[in-house]
Amino acid sequence: MDLPWKKNDKKSKATDATKAAAANADDAATSGAKDTAAESQQSGKKHSGAFTPKKGRPTPKRNEVERERGIRRGPVEAPLTSKEARQRRKELKASMSKEERKAVKARERAERREQRRIADERMAAGDPRYMLPRDQGAERKFVRDWVDSRRFLANVFLPFALILLLIMMIGTSLPKLANIASLIAMVLIIALIIEGIYIGRRANKLTRERFPKTTEGSWGLGFYAYSRASQPRRLRTPRPQVNIGDEIK
Repeated sequence: MDLPWKKNDKKSKATDATKAAAANADDAATSGAKDTAAESQQSGKKHSGAFTPKKGRPTPKRNEVERERGIRRGPVEAPLTSKEARQRRKELKASMSKEERKAVKARERAERREQRRIADERMAAGDPRYMLPRDQGAERKFVRDWVDSRRFLANVFLPFALILLLIMMIGTSLPKLANIASLIAMVLIIALIIEGIYIGRRANKLTRERFPKTTEGSWGLGFYAYSRASQPRRLRTPRPQVNIGDEIK
């Protein structure tokens, strides 16, 4: 038989055990939540790099894509003659509906526009693979850089020619102004001729000093230098790769 004070001790011990169990459960829940958060952070870190989510659909086959575009390709041989190529185009055209032919033509036009845009950008950037034959070669690049690093009177030739043309058009009502413009034009033309001779001779001399074994003709190289100098800097193609005043190496 337990005494009254011993019963109170048993009740207090039972209450303490219940509180301890509840505290342990809360600790386990807290630690589990922390572990879950850490795992989610780790998984997020793993996926933060070159992670590619799933598309949610299978990759279509080539024949399905070609059938959707209206072109069904197969293991065919290249035509031997232009007549055979025309015959194949007729057969391909006859095998497609009107909507499919329109879609094919629209896609081909878009591809050609994209190809021209890329070619123009690369040519303007100075990529040798896309430049015109007149711009090919180390000698031509040297001449371009030499012209682009200097200022010439020929740089204002095109703007001045437009202004002069406008004055000549209104010269019927202002004859005095037209006469003054004609005199200025004559002086400018003489100055441009003298400068053109200087640019051509200087470009040839520097090019032959830099490339002793060059096969470029004097006339072609000089005309190339002057034609580039006579264009506004922003309209030159390929775009200038040097600034004005830079030393050409």
